[in-house]
Amino acid sequence: STHASAHFIRNELAKAIRSRGGAHQANSLLGGVDEDGPSMYHLDYLGSLEKVNFGAQGYASYFSLSLMDRHWKKNMTMEEGKELLKLCISQLDTRFIINNPNFRLVAVTAEGKVLDEVLDGHAST
Repeated sequence: STHASAHFIRNELAKAIRSRGGAHQANSLLGGVDEDGPSMYHLDYLGSLEKVNFGAQGYASYFSLSLMDRHWKKNMTMEEGKELLKLCISQLDTRFIINNPNFRLVAVTAEGKVLDEVLDGHAST
């Protein structure tokens, strides 16, 4: 299950801190769909684990997480989620110093991959 996988990864990250090799310098997002429905987990390089409703990584997260916090709602449709993603991309195009011309959107449900498309990073929403 996604829950069990998240806890396994968390344990491996925590053990790595105490080993001679040291911590893995990576934060992670893990998402999945199982019998309990969809879930997402944020794991940091120190082995902290948190179940989250949405997530972003890296510098882009400074612009995206506030939009997701304001506009995310439970039981969003695929189209509503796509519009929220387009809003985040629009803000990155406006505020981020790096030019990202394209973004790839892949949506996976319990039935499998249902959406795979490239979104224009310079299109206005």
